[in-house]
Amino acid sequence: MTLGVLPSRQDVEDARRRIGSAVRRTPVLELAGPELGVAGRVVLKLELLQHSGSFKARGAINNVRSLTADVTGIAAASGGNHGAAVAWAAASVGLNADVFAPSRATAAKLERIEEYGARLHRVDGDVGAALDACREFSARAGVPVLHPYDTFATVSGAGTLGLELAEQVPDADRVVIACGGGGLYAGVATALAGVVPVQPVEPVLCPHLHDALAAGAPVARPSSGIAADALGPPQIGDHAFAVASTQGVAVPLVPEDAILAARSWLWHRARVLAEPAASVPLAAVMSGLVPVGEGETVVLVVSGGNNATLP
Repeated sequence: MTLGVLPSRQDVEDARRRIGSAVRRTPVLELAGPELGVAGRVVLKLELLQHSGSFKARGAINNVRSLTADVTGIAAASGGNHGAAVAWAAASVGLNADVFAPSRATAAKLERIEEYGARLHRVDGDVGAALDACREFSARAGVPVLHPYDTFATVSGAGTLGLELAEQVPDADRVVIACGGGGLYAGVATALAGVVPVQPVEPVLCPHLHDALAAGAPVARPSSGIAADALGPPQIGDHAFAVASTQGVAVPLVPEDAILAARSWLWHRARVLAEPAASVPLAAVMSGLVPVGEGETVVLVVSGGNNATLP
């Protein structure tokens, strides 16, 4: 895509007013450092309790509330969470929704798309193939595509989570977010720019932002691993790359075993049933890739909870 103007904090605040009470103000859960073997304080932002089971509801509802009155249907491509969010958002405003998803996506995510009343189109291949099929459908049917992570409205809507965090944890020293296509990272980093640093982290098998920063531009690359259904886009979004480049971040890469261990910890120690992708920030802390020093407060965004199985 061709990147236009990046959203500003004002655009995120405008999105928050547009969305209003349509999304939940999700709670935070404080953990004592010794629970995790770190010196400081860790706070979980429980966005898995959001409508449709993930943060994606924020961008989806901002998109549909930004459409003109003559639009009667929308289309989306997704590994699962965005599709469920679009289905939920469309139903909330009376729009038809067609969602294209890889047939091998997590069953719980596909079921959720249909539960909200969208027409689900299962596509052979990855999210990129689903996006291609979605665009072909859009051209035939004359309906707009709601991109999962790389449009102005999606990024602005996702950024509303950052505004909540600033109110809920005003003493935060750092916010850690798992980065897939990067819409959530870009939105929250925009909302909190100059207030709190936002640290993106990625699975070692889905290093899209990491590789783009090394190459100097977004690059297409394959994804694999336990979190690929949520953190495995065809390539990092232009918005996320632009924000990361401007803010000069480095991106730690989290091993698979650390993600599994963090997901297990969340369930068995805190009864937080996070999906693998949402466990990556905690995995980064528990493995020492993101340090939490004495006296520091670090917020970890638990971004989704659409699971197929218990840890």
